[in-house]
Formats: sequence, C-alpha cells, structure tokens
Amino acid sequence: MYKKFFGLRENPFNVNPDPRYLFLTQHTEEALASLTYGIRNRRGFILLTGEVGTGKTTLVNKLLDWLHRQHLPTAFLFNPRLSVQEFFEFMMADFGIPCDSRQKSQVLMRLNHWLLDRYKSGETAVVIIDEAQDLSARLLEEIRLLTNLETSTEKLLQIVLSGQPELEEKLRQPELRQLRQRITLRSKTHPLTLDETGGYILQRLSIAGADGQPVFSPAAVETIHRYSRGIPRIINLLCEHGLINAFVDQVRPVPPEVIETVAHEFELNETDSFSPSQILRGDDQQLRQTLQGMATLMDRLRRPQ
Repeated sequence: MYKKFFGLRENPFNVNPDPRYLFLTQHTEEALASLTYGIRNRRGFILLTGEVGTGKTTLVNKLLDWLHRQHLPTAFLFNPRLSVQEFFEFMMADFGIPCDSRQKSQVLMRLNHWLLDRYKSGETAVVIIDEAQDLSARLLEEIRLLTNLETSTEKLLQIVLSGQPELEEKLRQPELRQLRQRITLRSKTHPLTLDETGGYILQRLSIAGADGQPVFSPAAVETIHRYSRGIPRIINLLCEHGLINAFVDQVRPVPPEVIETVAHEFELNETDSFSPSQILRGDDQQLRQTLQGMATLMDRLRRPQ
C-alpha cells in the first residue's frame, strides 16, 4: 500500500531471506569467502554462527545460489528437530539418491557409492544444516561420522553447520569433543555499524526500485540503528512499519519521530533490557506485541484521511 507513495516496485524490507538483498559487509564477505573456500578445498566440517537476526539464513541462501550455479549436489536441511532416521531420509531425498532399504547400513553404503561417483566426476557434495543449535547430541554425532566417508586424502562430503551462539556452547560438551575437533573453518555474522545500517537500508531500497530520492531522513536512520542495535531483522521491522506509518501520515522522507513511534509500539524502547534473542525468537509475548502493533497500524489506516 505504501509502494507507490515511496516509488518502490516491491517491499524492500520483507523478512524472507532473499539472497538478492544480502548486504556485504567486511564480516559477511569474509564469512562467505570462508564457506566457499572450505567447500572448494574439501575441508569437511565448516561452522557458521551468529546472533539471532544477523543474516545467517540469508548468507546460507547466497551460498546455496553459488552451489547451484556451480552445479554441485547439495542437501539443505532447515528443520533440525529430526530423528536420526528422518535425517538420513531427508538428506538422501534432497540429494536425489534412490535407496530401497531404510536400514542405516544400506543407506550409508548407497551414500558412499554415490559420493565416490561424484568424486570421480570432480563434483563436491555439500550438506547445509540451518538452525543447527537445535540438533540433538545424538544426531550431531551421527553427522560427525559422515565425515568418515573419505578417500585416503580428501573428505567426500562437506558439511556446513549454521546456528546461533548456543551451537558453539553445545559443541563444548565433552561428548561432542570429537566433532568440535573436526571443525576446520569457523565463520561469524555480526550486527551492523551505524554506517553499515545506512548502507543496508539504501541498498534494499535501491533493489526495490527506489528512484534515489530520500526515503528515510539521516536522523531516522540513526534512530533505526539505535533501537535495532544493528540487527538486520529488527532494522527490517522498524523500516517496514516506519514506511507504513509515514504513508498514513503522508510524510516523506520518514522522520525519526515515526521510528520512535514504531519502536514504542513494539516495546523496543527499553534498550537497557533489550536482547536480540528475546525480540526475535518468536515467543508468545513477542507475538502478542507484534499483533498489538499491527492492530494499532490497521486502526490508523481505517481512519478517514
């Protein structure tokens, strides 16, 4: 509803992890380079961690795009709450490997033969697991054992574990020390600086079709950064609802007062107790706050202009 008012073709602050909107900071470029280097050089286990909302899934989708362009066989697991059998079934299906038996020994034998064929063809098979902090210790151990599928010199399967900082804590558990020791590369996503926040907003607006005219005032960008603390997902939240509010008020560029209002509606004003995890993990309290904020905005939209 606000796109025409701001001269946009599409919603620039959609929460979907669209790789077109990946904003490359120095940290992001280093993380992506580390991931692609590890896969190309068959390093086995690669770890990607970062706080909630800092762009891990968007980065993973960018990596998937690169893998598909390289025509490399890839399995992407986005639901970590699987049993061991379900994990193998999902992985085999995503790789497109037919297997008549559900016995693990037969599945592993079929997988090993398939990986050897890929290796002889010069291909690198990759498994990417998102939200890996929720994997059980048992499943993590089974995943570790997959790296035993190897030639005398190289790993046949490359595994990327992407998760929140809790994943690193889990890997410090004594029963997972063998897995921890096999991780050859570690990458991290980070919150944005103030300058990066401004660049992030401008890039998204440009991709969405902005004509170069200011959409957010400089003071509004500073306010967005202050309340979001550089967390991209919260930046999107503030910008999206800032555009809606500004459209209702028919003001452009979006002033800082509008962002202040949105922040208060979503209870982001108590910065001393602010935690990205509390804001973004979708618990019942935050869901209620989000719905209340949406209801407030809808009430304003219904009022006669």
